[in-house]
Amino acid sequence: MSKSINVLNELLVDIFNDILTIEQNALQSGEFKDLSVTEMHTIEAIGLYSKRTMSEVAMDLKITVGTLTTAINNLVKKGYVERNRCEKDRRIVYISLTKRGKLAYRIHEKFHKDMVKETISGLSEKEEEVLIDSLEKLNEFFKSKYNLDDNKKEI
Repeated sequence: MSKSINVLNELLVDIFNDILTIEQNALQSGEFKDLSVTEMHTIEAIGLYSKRTMSEVAMDLKITVGTLTTAINNLVKKGYVERNRCEKDRRIVYISLTKRGKLAYRIHEKFHKDMVKETISGLSEKEEEVLIDSLEKLNEFFKSKYNLDDNKKEI
């Protein structure tokens, strides 16, 4: 049993670190080298098609609005995000992606799709099902064990 625990621990840590490194390297070698992985994930949370409030995006990212404000300030300066105040209630600020932000979103989305396709290439349909079931159980465990749906994290 302890051998399995050690192997699984090593695999989980390695996979987590490798994905972050791969993602950062892909960003640094591409057209969007001025973005960090965290900024790319903020762009992803804003989404392609609708204006969103700061509160909505902060909630999705599980961070405070104050933390998001700092991130959005940087993304606005870099030309990826724009802010617009609501005409009816000037206190409400909507954020949306610029044309450059949408391009970054699409390229990042393709990166993830390609990574997943490569991960499952060579697996049988049954192996894919087992992998998905196992990852879903692992995801549910972490969310329930560590209250990940309720926690706020800082970027």
